[in-house]
Amino acid sequence: KHMHGKKMKLLTHNMLTSHVKGVKNGYPLRIIGRKVDVTTVEFSSHFIQRMLQKINWPALKSAAESVGHGAGVPDEIPPNCESNEDFLRAAHHVLMEVEVIEGDLECPETGRKFPIQEGIPNMLLREDEL
Repeated sequence: KHMHGKKMKLLTHNMLTSHVKGVKNGYPLRIIGRKVDVTTVEFSSHFIQRMLQKINWPALKSAAESVGHGAGVPDEIPPNCESNEDFLRAAHHVLMEVEVIEGDLECPETGRKFPIQEGIPNMLLREDEL
């Protein structure tokens, strides 16, 4: 069983913004996933509950939908979600187990594409974009 490198999870995507010069609204980046993998990551209810306080849920839902994994992702975080194991497991799946291996992240305002290669998003800007 080979070790996975750190691939781009939807959790990572949730934290990324386009910093192209002059962009007012560079979040969330659109995902174009050409190769998407599903891996198995050990479920931690505590970790997912902590992450749910940090992430933008609508951005996660649209990201999951755009890579074909939106089924079972509710429109919003349900009340009392800490005792809702089905929901926590669904959140765990889209946050931690869906990985974009090849594709692009697209700035919602400028359409600038940031490539994802071998699971690593390249957010570097050219000099004229700084």
